[in-house]
Amino acid sequence: MLTEEQIRAMSDDDYMNEAQLAFFKNRLQMLEKELLRNADETTEHLRETVLVPDPADRATIEEEHALELRTRDRERKLLKKVQQSLAAIEANDYGYCEETGEPIGIPRLIARPTATLSLEAQQRRELKQKLYGD
Repeated sequence: MLTEEQIRAMSDDDYMNEAQLAFFKNRLQMLEKELLRNADETTEHLRETVLVPDPADRATIEEEHALELRTRDRERKLLKKVQQSLAAIEANDYGYCEETGEPIGIPRLIARPTATLSLEAQQRRELKQKLYGD
């Protein structure tokens, strides 16, 4: 398996070759396993019902559960993106911008392996959202 440094050192002609795809597939699969493990831990944690007579303590526990559920909801959305990225690898579409078809770039994919837009396309999208709202 290649390291980040080796992938960064590759030429543009090697973009999304088998070694790079294997690197990102492995990284995405590890992220998927971590997200699923976190979801299982949350499920187990929430099943452990603790009866606390003090209302302040009960409120603290409920707030912690709410925070944990919000975190898991964000992770659920990320899990969907991870699975879409893995499907894109299988379809040989991974690493290319959905809008322009141009390469997303290795540094961006290392930082955010679920990226579907090039940096320029993402900036345009964010600017449109800022100007016109969702």
